[in-house]
Amino acid sequence: MKIENCCAASRGKRGDNTANVNESILAPKGASQLRHGEELINLPGGKFLMGTDEKIGYPNDGEGPLRTVFVKPFAIDRYSVTNSQFQEFIDETGYVTEAERFGWSFVFHLLVSEKVKKRVVNSVKETPWWFVVEGAYWKQPEGPDSSIVDRMDHPVIHVSWNDAHAYCQWSGKRLPTEAEWEYAARGGLISKRFPWGDDLLLNGGHQCNIWQGEFPITNTAEDGYISTAPVHTYSPNGFGLYNVSGNVWEWCGDWFTNKHPKAKEMINPNGPDKGVAKIMKGGSYLCHQSYCNRYRVAARTSNTPDSSTGNIGFRCAADLQS
Repeated sequence: MKIENCCAASRGKRGDNTANVNESILAPKGASQLRHGEELINLPGGKFLMGTDEKIGYPNDGEGPLRTVFVKPFAIDRYSVTNSQFQEFIDETGYVTEAERFGWSFVFHLLVSEKVKKRVVNSVKETPWWFVVEGAYWKQPEGPDSSIVDRMDHPVIHVSWNDAHAYCQWSGKRLPTEAEWEYAARGGLISKRFPWGDDLLLNGGHQCNIWQGEFPITNTAEDGYISTAPVHTYSPNGFGLYNVSGNVWEWCGDWFTNKHPKAKEMINPNGPDKGVAKIMKGGSYLCHQSYCNRYRVAARTSNTPDSSTGNIGFRCAADLQS
């Protein structure tokens, strides 16, 4: 299966159909303490319409067909995981992210300083706006001369699926399934393009952090941000979730497939048993209608579990205690 990513670069296929988690660097398994439980929103679950039959996406993404899905009650974080929360995880466990172990990560070209650009020796051929920046990782998002000091309430970025999974183990949570993520992101609305309705602007105002201007050359930042925004920016959806459109892509637990079962109703789907890439939902600050309109709720893309970029983050979910 060809993995196509326009706004999230990939380290490539690993080829062994596993999550490729190095057990020796994981946080302790079976954490009994629930961290940041106050961020969780309990959702009742039930039936909803997932995906779309609109022909405005990308055929290979597998957004359709529109299908009835049932999800059991669950809880999900109100916000994406922040730099502050991830710092707490690192301080307690000593975990080393994959970007640190690889020694580099992907950074969008307009965010790289002139000093760092002089040392950039590689970019992604198909998407040259992604620079391979040595020393870029969650704490140095644009490379060695950058910092998160003034971004502690922004979503953590440069986290691979494996990194997000490790954080979830530490926090006593898990990654949401794609079905749970989409159910939560819709906020109770039925088959709307966005968490607030069908129109991108609401009463003339921006509701999410995406690209304005000419991609990938000029971002006019009409929504207030060039890169990530604080996780509490804009208004929440009907369930109280923030920034489920734009800002950062969010990892889901499922392996990617663009083929869906033909059953009349799917119950708690969690994707195929194996694969080469994991689902991501929500779009990011780099999405633009002219190139990548994947900031719609039904939209989806994927990336390999070891990939990290400056626009990938995550939020956690949890099972409800009976």
